[in-house]
Amino acid sequence: MLIQTKALVIKENNVGEVDRLVTLLTEKAGVIRAFARGARSSKSKTLSATRLFCYSSMTVWASADKYVIREAEPIEVFFELRDNIEKIALAQFFSQACMELAPQEESADDYLKLTLNCLHFLAKGTRAAEQIKSIFELRILSLSGYMPSLEGCAKCGKPEADVMYFNTLSGELCCESCGAQGERIAPGVLSAMRYIVYSNFKKVFSFNLSDESLAELSRVSERFFLAQTARDYTTLDFYNTVRGT
Repeated sequence: MLIQTKALVIKENNVGEVDRLVTLLTEKAGVIRAFARGARSSKSKTLSATRLFCYSSMTVWASADKYVIREAEPIEVFFELRDNIEKIALAQFFSQACMELAPQEESADDYLKLTLNCLHFLAKGTRAAEQIKSIFELRILSLSGYMPSLEGCAKCGKPEADVMYFNTLSGELCCESCGAQGERIAPGVLSAMRYIVYSNFKKVFSFNLSDESLAELSRVSERFFLAQTARDYTTLDFYNTVRGT
């Protein structure tokens, strides 16, 4: 069966002398692993289209036990990522998270759109890395069934209070009157989290925070991400090492 789909290469491995085994995040088939025969040959038509972080239009042959890329035409190659180790490190974290959380062999269009938009802003440098990272973490968790409950205090329902706490394990808010459960969260950071989780996807990158608030947002979203997924992310560790955090 032939599958016509758009796909982002989120992992690549060399196989043999000229072949390549790639992990793809596709709009129609979710996360799949596919062979690209002869893709490392200088004469191959799939040479650039099957490189890491390349977004391509592909024709993939699906059999009972494997996927083989028949044709691939690059749409966006994100050249700007390759010149900056911090950008590469964050992009690799996005890839690892997609491999863990995106569905396999079923539609993953929303995951693909999220990742492509994050890579676009990361490559162009038009949004702070901490902002992009927080948006990715909170939105992919929401897509995967881990959406935090940010409407108001989980106990009394109060939407606002002078002091609010966020529990990264339960994903719930708690006001000071109901007891300090979780970590204290600044009002501006809470507003940003609500915007990221509940806003229309087309507008999700359209907010501004101070550097201090962005740093707090990044810390909170990362702790929530790690608490909910309960996995080790070596790529995230590497990114934080590169940033010196």
